[in-house]
Amino acid sequence: MTQQAPAAAQEYPPPGLLTVVREWGRIGCIGFGGPPTHIALLRALCVERRHWLDAREFEDAVAACNLLPGPASTQLAIFCAWRVRGRLGALAGGAAFIVPGLILILALAVLFIAGSPPSWVRGAGAGAGAAVAAVAVQAGSSLIPASWRRAHAAGRLRWPVYVAAGGAATATVGPWLVLVLVACGGAELAAARLRRTGAKAPAVAPVPLLAAAGIGGGVLASLCWVAVKVGALSYGGGFVIVPLMQADAVARYHWMTGGQFLNAVALGQVTPGPVVQTVAVVGYAAAGIGGGILAAVIAFAPSFAFVLLGGRQFDRLRGDQRARAFLDGAGPAAIGAILGSAIPLALAITQPWQYAVLAGAAILLLALRRGVVATLLCAGAAGLIVAIAGGPLPR
Repeated sequence: MTQQAPAAAQEYPPPGLLTVVREWGRIGCIGFGGPPTHIALLRALCVERRHWLDAREFEDAVAACNLLPGPASTQLAIFCAWRVRGRLGALAGGAAFIVPGLILILALAVLFIAGSPPSWVRGAGAGAGAAVAAVAVQAGSSLIPASWRRAHAAGRLRWPVYVAAGGAATATVGPWLVLVLVACGGAELAAARLRRTGAKAPAVAPVPLLAAAGIGGGVLASLCWVAVKVGALSYGGGFVIVPLMQADAVARYHWMTGGQFLNAVALGQVTPGPVVQTVAVVGYAAAGIGGGILAAVIAFAPSFAFVLLGGRQFDRLRGDQRARAFLDGAGPAAIGAILGSAIPLALAITQPWQYAVLAGAAILLLALRRGVVATLLCAGAAGLIVAIAGGPLPR
């Protein structure tokens, strides 16, 4: 017997599983553009067209998902499916949302990460990859206004320190960046407790830069650990996973070259579904198709667990002062990490013409406010032209 979602006022009866699979699968197929697109499509489906959720419940769910680590729009898709069809609906809807983009990104990974892809493929990948650093700057800068407004007066004194700590961690501790994000969240949580008890909080809370030993046990064990960090320990969502993966995939384990990693990030941006699916390309580079699927399953498993085990608490999470205080520290650090990731991404460029593509992408994204997908397609087209003209391509 199928377990149903908790009782709540619904204008229409809950959908069948086939309906959930069809509707969530459709969003997974057309959800180009990242979380803003996913949220808009889910709202149009669940609130405006089908009336399965009311507007306030949906907004509370968006806020709660943003307080959790991992891909917020994926967690929102799983929560909405759980809300309308119970646990079985969450599993079916979440899978339908993720799988279309996963299939596409693995197919493109085979094309772009193959041992000897044709020159036109290498050119298109090199062009799109060259624009990724500009995408990182755009992604980070777009988060600054909301984060600054959310910070309280005393917290604004610490806010730049958290941003700087996240940026510095990108260049120093690499794959253990997440520990810096957690440390910043913990520092702000401690400051919030001091305020509540009436003690004097320091103007700048200590932000320890932590490091730890790596995990051994071969390629699959290392890949599993990378996927765990991506799926369960990344705050800020989206682009904050880039420095988490780059240090491991390129510098530490040598699964990919810098150029191939740029291609992986670009593929994560131009395919539908969450950006976290970039980890599937890293998994493919490490251990083939099986490695790509394994990395994706591990990276998305925490999102399912958060909803299946804690979905009933989502309405309370939004008002939890401790969760919000933690995010007030971890959030700015994540912004700093996203902005800082532009530096190693830009350093991975090897051909002079790629810097021209990067400059053009920066103009399109930051000055002309063009979309990420359109910008990456333009950059890929520029690389294609260079390849056809016989220009130099990254190895």
